[in-house]
Amino acid sequence: MKIHVVYAGRNYPLSQQMPSALDLPAGASLAAALAALTSLLEPDAALPASCLVAVSGTHAGTVGRCVDRPLRDGDELLLIAPVAGG
Repeated sequence: MKIHVVYAGRNYPLSQQMPSALDLPAGASLAAALAALTSLLEPDAALPASCLVAVSGTHAGTVGRCVDRPLRDGDELLLIAPVAGG
């Protein structure tokens, strides 16, 4: 199944090197998708734990503490890195 991946916030530079879609086995979960993305990063790199995670418009927590759930073909995985400043 194909999952569309969108990166926002401070993750924008990450989107230049990461895929905009993942091909996962049928029945794969959110945890599997995050693990697949992490495996594509440089050694010792990780997705920021504070990134917000949403699946097809439904908030699922953060990368560090997300609620695992099954994914469906065509779901959109959104990773939003918080932006601070003022």
